[in-house]
Amino acid sequence: MQGGTDLLALRSQLARAEKAARRAPTPVPVRPAQMSAKPVKPQREVDLAGVATDDFSLARAHAKLREAVYEGHYHVCAHAIGHARAEGFLEHDIMQVLLAGRVRAVYPEDRRWLVCGYFEACGVALPLHVVVQHPYGRSAGHGGGGAEDAVLDIVTAFVPKHPHHIISRARLAVMLRYDDEQIRSRTAQVGNRAGHRSKGKWKRSA
Repeated sequence: MQGGTDLLALRSQLARAEKAARRAPTPVPVRPAQMSAKPVKPQREVDLAGVATDDFSLARAHAKLREAVYEGHYHVCAHAIGHARAEGFLEHDIMQVLLAGRVRAVYPEDRRWLVCGYFEACGVALPLHVVVQHPYGRSAGHGGGGAEDAVLDIVTAFVPKHPHHIISRARLAVMLRYDDEQIRSRTAQVGNRAGHRSKGKWKRSA
């Protein structure tokens, strides 16, 4: 009789322990060290020379950018098309960045904006930077300001190596000047993969 009482007491203790375990909050899983986000290094002052990053300039540029895109007053240049073919994004992705992204930098002397955003490829979000040259102020004081002056030039778009960094004026000028607009393609020769023993040409399956 004593053994049955002890067994009932043990079962009640186990039941209370299970209820307490269910009521306890689930601990937050620890993020692996290799998955933790690395802090972005501060940029040098020389990289930000001639670049406006104040809130007023960015908000004003973003308002003009969205207005021009909604009205269809934009032109995609060959430089942006070449990068799109080479890096796997479309004109739709560029438009999505211009609408949903944000202006990170204004280049007053070059009349250009740097717009940062993301595009999706195979379920993975990749960063995308778009450089837009705006015509505002192009014909100031010359009696201009027609409809043609309202067209934005999408100068280039590319997947950046450092998504959170602002491109300096010097780096942007070099990239636009010397970056090749021609897409260089190479056709693979018929044969086995690299590192495998060659067995001649491919054989057609029966």
